[in-house]
Amino acid sequence: MNQQAKRQELLDAFEFRHATKSFDPDRKVSDEDFHTILEAARLSPSSVGLEPWKFLVIQNTELREKMKAISWGAQGQLPTASHYVILLARKNGRYDTEYFWNQMTRVKKIPEETVRKMMDRYASFQGEDFKLFESDRALFDWASKQTYIALGNMMTTAALLGIDSCPIEGYDQAAMDELLEKEGLLENGTYGVSVMAAFGYRVQDPRPKARRSEDDVIQWVK
Repeated sequence: MNQQAKRQELLDAFEFRHATKSFDPDRKVSDEDFHTILEAARLSPSSVGLEPWKFLVIQNTELREKMKAISWGAQGQLPTASHYVILLARKNGRYDTEYFWNQMTRVKKIPEETVRKMMDRYASFQGEDFKLFESDRALFDWASKQTYIALGNMMTTAALLGIDSCPIEGYDQAAMDELLEKEGLLENGTYGVSVMAAFGYRVQDPRPKARRSEDDVIQWVK
């Protein structure tokens, strides 16, 4: 495929993608395709490579029903989606935690001495540049921003495969955290719910895509 064809394929995927409100309950995304979507999330970039996330694939119908009661924005998606994903964000991704150290030395395989030398920079970045130590919420929101990178990659991958999706923020966050904690899915408060997403196949065509003009949203600074 030449570059022009690749560019057109990408743009066609973005034209295809829309926030699907209800899916065909009889059509299921194949295991192979959904594995690819999950891999797009797992391979996504994150700030300093921290990967402060976890992805829950909720296929249990009873749990979906409990979630529906506290998800005003997922009334059509929860009962019909082929696959339903909750993107969790880590609540404490501080530079001085065991998780941070393990991520740098064991996952990223950076030499321990190098990580020690970088600790002052990490501390300054989190504490001074981004003010992440002002509250627990600041740390959680910083981690949540990383999950949206993974979310975007999942939806784009789905669209390239001809699969529909819908990002969902329409839920009671405190109630959802409480429900999932009771289900043993938040690792004793290690994670919180950042955003959710549904995947499947549309039952009707969407309205034409409407976006602000290129001139309105892009400014070149030369």
